Amino acid sequence: MKKKNNTPLLLRIIRWGYPKLERISPTLAIRFFTALFFTPFRYKVPQKERKAETFAKVFSLDVAGKKVQCYTWGEGPMVLVVHGWAGRATQFRRFIKPLNAAGYQVIGFDGPAHGNSEGRKTDLREFEEALRKIYQKCGEPVAIIAHSFGGGAVLFSAMNGLHVTKLINISSPTIGAEIIDTYLTTINASEATRAGFEKYIVTTFGRPFDDFTSSYFIRHLQHPIDLMLVHDDEDKEVNIRQAEALQILYPSAKLVRTSGLGHTRILKDNSVIQRCVTFVQA
Repeated sequence: MKKKNNTPLLLRIIRWGYPKLERISPTLAIRFFTALFFTPFRYKVPQKERKAETFAKVFSLDVAGKKVQCYTWGEGPMVLVVHGWAGRATQFRRFIKPLNAAGYQVIGFDGPAHGNSEGRKTDLREFEEALRKIYQKCGEPVAIIAHSFGGGAVLFSAMNGLHVTKLINISSPTIGAEIIDTYLTTINASEATRAGFEKYIVTTFGRPFDDFTSSYFIRHLQHPIDLMLVHDDEDKEVNIRQAEALQILYPSAKLVRTSGLGHTRILKDNSVIQRCVTFVQA
């Protein structure tokens, strides 16, 4: 049976056309890449995730002028889940019942420009604002479980003073060069685009791209965090050496390795979920 291609049509068109744009107009190609870098693609939501929405209490927050949809499941001390780039809160659907059964309330949100929230573009600063608004409305969580980009957003916020006591980062990127590599590969871009993008970041923000990565955030935390890293040996989107690099920078972090789960299926694995619940309870 032929495997269904879930890649959005727009992304497939971009992959085909971007190398041609680079040859025709390198300057325009860099501008386009920069715009794409801050624009998450919206993937079709599986029906099983839709089901998780049906038994959630839903509320919304204003973040950077955008309506951000939030979800709460269960009662008790709060565990906050933070999805990755182009993700959704309901990607943590398999975590909900185990955490509820352990006595925890689960709260999540669709980041700005993600899921059921408003917007087309977003960045770390808007995710930080969303996290702070959650804290203001719901209180401080006993733990945060984050996936991919979400882990970087939490560490960025912690560096800026958000009080995070316990964090589980799943499949989270760390190394600046490899983060850019992922985007270059995604749209078939060349090294010329990398150079132009890195120059744009320095010109616009006054700092190199590496200053906006977990490798930088972890070295400038305002308070210690009880940190567990969960990463798969076969993650093709975020290589496990990124988790290893973060552990070197933060030796107290615990690294849990898995195999054969990749970048997103890891969020559905019962063993991973139980390890996370146990870490939250510890």
